[in-house]
Amino acid sequence: MKQFNKEFLKDTWEIIKPYWKSEEKKIAWFLLIVIIFLNLFLVLINVLINLWYNEFYNALQELNAQAFWVAILQFCVLAFFYIVAAVYSLYLNQMLQIKWRKWLTNNFLKKWLDKKIYYHLQVFNNSTDNPDQRISEDLNLFVSQTLNLSLGLLSSVVTLASFVGILWTISGSISFTILGNQILIPGYMLWAAIFYAIAGTWITAFIGRPLIDLNFNQQMYEANFRFNMVRIRENSESVALYGGEKKEHNHLMLNFKDVFENYWKIMVRQKMLGWFTSGYNQIAIIFPILVASPRFFARQIQLGGLMQIAQAFGQVQSSLSYIVNSYPSLASWHAVADRLRTFEHNISFIEKLQKENNRILISQSESLKVENLSILLPDNKTPLISNLNMSLNKSERLLVVGSSGIGKSTLIRTLAGLWPFGEGRIFIPPKDRILFLPQKPYLPIGTLKDVLIYPNGDPNISDDVLKELLFSLNLKHLVDRILEVNMWSQTLSIGEQQYLAFGRIFLQKPEWIFMDEATSALDEMSERMLYDRLKVDLPDSAVISVGHRSSLLSYHRTKLTILGEGKWNLERINLIDADKSLIKE
Repeated sequence: MKQFNKEFLKDTWEIIKPYWKSEEKKIAWFLLIVIIFLNLFLVLINVLINLWYNEFYNALQELNAQAFWVAILQFCVLAFFYIVAAVYSLYLNQMLQIKWRKWLTNNFLKKWLDKKIYYHLQVFNNSTDNPDQRISEDLNLFVSQTLNLSLGLLSSVVTLASFVGILWTISGSISFTILGNQILIPGYMLWAAIFYAIAGTWITAFIGRPLIDLNFNQQMYEANFRFNMVRIRENSESVALYGGEKKEHNHLMLNFKDVFENYWKIMVRQKMLGWFTSGYNQIAIIFPILVASPRFFARQIQLGGLMQIAQAFGQVQSSLSYIVNSYPSLASWHAVADRLRTFEHNISFIEKLQKENNRILISQSESLKVENLSILLPDNKTPLISNLNMSLNKSERLLVVGSSGIGKSTLIRTLAGLWPFGEGRIFIPPKDRILFLPQKPYLPIGTLKDVLIYPNGDPNISDDVLKELLFSLNLKHLVDRILEVNMWSQTLSIGEQQYLAFGRIFLQKPEWIFMDEATSALDEMSERMLYDRLKVDLPDSAVISVGHRSSLLSYHRTKLTILGEGKWNLERINLIDADKSLIKE
């Protein structure tokens, strides 16, 4: 199968290997060894049951009641140990799965969230669809299928090794004449099993190969469909106000069309595969009896020997037919592994992109200082800002203005270390002294307390302090809901959300505040109240605001105007003119 090439196996091994060398390697290897031992013990039980077949069916043929009941007692003992081993094998397998999945989930989350990778993946690499689904669902499937398929392969190999000798011995030889030459084939049943399995494997691979790509696409289409439904839930108010239900319904059904059509292709392909594998496995039941029956009717073997041959043939044929019996699972595993390794490749691509464009040097400092900063579009050619030089100390306030789409927000992203395209130097205070307020605040799912202390607030702060804060922000209707768990980004208006964002400022008291149109949804009186309070509560904090309203001029002392084509202008604000603009408005 071309899909299981060297590159695929190498990439997949790179996903598998780290856990077995991690800090959890001792417990992981212990569990794996015990599981392997239990699986080998199950193979031993199967070998003993194969020997039991001979004694049991011979007792029936000879009408030997005493031997019959002895065989029944032996079977009960074998069945008891088989059940115990099977139960604990499953239990420990699941224990290893959840431990491995937890470690992999933590590892992938670190990679995804480290160095703003999650942000850059979304902005600069749109080939990574639904990373949430890859981490939550694909990792789960990858771990369970990797363990089950690996243990299945191990059991097949050990079973084959155990029953090859048995089948060779008990099947005897067969002779026939071709063109006057007598041909003797020792252990002919073993050769029949090998030929039968090789033919079945080749045909199965030929029929089932398209399932790999189909399963990959199914995972993607299902994730896309789910993501679009989540978007409606997150933007339910906007959809309702627009009356876009019919449009959204049509859009969702268009997404589901991909799910439906691809699943239909999987159904058709699995039906074709099912026709063959079902027939293959059914024929395998009667095939050894048909081949061994001449020796039975020639009285060379008894009924017990015939049944032992049939059971041994079934074990050998099943072991050799591992790919035939596991192909749908192998195809699904390949698709899942592909999604995870492409996810890792895309993360590596972003890391490479960050290194190649790491010409903006960011250093820690007690104040904000920008030296020869040039900001470019992702083409690394088109300038947004060229050779910007400025400095800002604590308690100073800067207003960034300019027309929409000119690069104001990109400047904030650059100062935050999010935008890699450009060159120059930025000296900025440590992150624990800074709070960034985007135009649309992020409100985590949880209580209002969780929202207000996000990201670096004191989790032990008293509820009374939070209630007093909500009162002061004209959010008294939320006071009694301080411990209510909710999706607040869908429950509250944008204005209320912006109030809560300012609540974070007053609660966490950062020394440096960066606001990107953080009052755009508020009326001017509310805006004035919040900025006035900033002066009173945080007089020593530096404020950098992005905005369009001229009313913001009176709350800042310096204005940076982004003019376009890399041009900019930095000037002190005339307080008299600022006050006049405030009066006019």
